[in-house]
Amino acid sequence: MTGAAVKQSRKQPNVIVFFTDQQRWDTTGIHGNPLGLTPNFDMLARYGTHLEYAFTCQPVCGPARSCLQTGLYATKTGCFTNGIPLRQDLPTIAQYFNEAGYETGYIGKWHLAVTRTEPVPEHLRGGYKYWLAADALEHTSDAYNTVLYNNDNEFVKLPGYRVDAMTDAAIRYIDERKDRPFFLFLSYLEPHHQNRRDDYPAPDVYRDAYTSRWVPPDMAALGGTAHQQLGGYYGMVKRLDEALGRVTDALKSLDLKEETIILFTSDHGSHFKTRNGEYKRSCHDSSIRVPTALYGSCFTGGGTVRELVSLVDFVPTLLDAAGIEIPGHMQGRSIVPLVKRESVDWPDDVFVQISESQVGRAIRTKRWKYSVSAPDKHPTRDAASERYVEEFLYDLHADPYELINLVGFESHRETADRLRERLIKRMIEAGEAEPVIEAAPPKASNQRKVLEHEQNE
Repeated sequence: MTGAAVKQSRKQPNVIVFFTDQQRWDTTGIHGNPLGLTPNFDMLARYGTHLEYAFTCQPVCGPARSCLQTGLYATKTGCFTNGIPLRQDLPTIAQYFNEAGYETGYIGKWHLAVTRTEPVPEHLRGGYKYWLAADALEHTSDAYNTVLYNNDNEFVKLPGYRVDAMTDAAIRYIDERKDRPFFLFLSYLEPHHQNRRDDYPAPDVYRDAYTSRWVPPDMAALGGTAHQQLGGYYGMVKRLDEALGRVTDALKSLDLKEETIILFTSDHGSHFKTRNGEYKRSCHDSSIRVPTALYGSCFTGGGTVRELVSLVDFVPTLLDAAGIEIPGHMQGRSIVPLVKRESVDWPDDVFVQISESQVGRAIRTKRWKYSVSAPDKHPTRDAASERYVEEFLYDLHADPYELINLVGFESHRETADRLRERLIKRMIEAGEAEPVIEAAPPKASNQRKVLEHEQNE
């Protein structure tokens, strides 16, 4: 390629999505974690753009991934639970970048083909041209046994700890495409648990380095599996952050750092079995709030964006930042105008759909969390309901760790009514039929006394 051609191709910024699995927002130093796990993420957020209030729109792996590939809510993609393949007629972010002349590549966990341990056939890869991935990486691999499949569906075993092995592959991909624009989706399994033994296998050097060091207040209050599993979880987060540093170092060495957009985010968080019988699938911030930052192009020096943003917003954001027209059917919105401090009518809430544990819906504002569920619907067979019942109401200013459920209290009836109307509006905007939301049964007076006592402690 000639120098002129290289210069011309580099008018288009490269794009890397650095995607983790099940990572809480408060694992990061910039969000107050005291253990020094994420110096590279913190630097990305400080010198790039930090999305302080970023949330998933569906707190479970497959549905969240369908949203991040399409810019649509999970009830629109059809992937409202795990185990539903992404429809082939839905255009993905990879296809838009393909049409714009980019090299597109996917490395890691896909979870949108339902082939489990079998290779993902080309027609189920969402349009990505380069492929080194597995549908259910947690079932094809282990911490020191990384098994993926290539473009020809050949079994590929990569050496090293799984995070390192995938990072090596990503750096090779970047180096081989340094002279033309590329879009790389790098999808790690970490810090998700290893399913078959319900363990968080950190690299050996970090296995016990963070055990009994710091427990977030929600888990300290509620228990769950935090004391048993947080040490390994934190060790996985630490190695992921080192991988982020390796990727940014590689970009710097290739003179690509300032012309490459990096989006760091996660599919959902983890509450460590404090809210239900497993790790996510609930309305709580421990399940839906994710660490998110962008760097490169217009995001360098963007500061902190404090508006509430959702996973569904990141597809139009990346298209917009790359100069690609945003399709009108997308339900998310580009945050680029927020970064540029342009006047924009941005919603002051985010909408969350919940499945598998329940058929649930939630709305989250800066102050309030309001959630409803459908008692007559099946959590894996039904995508939505015509009737819901109030389940949770939290005042996040007074109770940031969501320990006191205010639903049903007369003192908060007006607030609940107002949030109910906002939630119904959001559901309709997402393409759902207008539901009936029934008020929660009034709480007994002795429950009010317990609440007042807890608030005065």
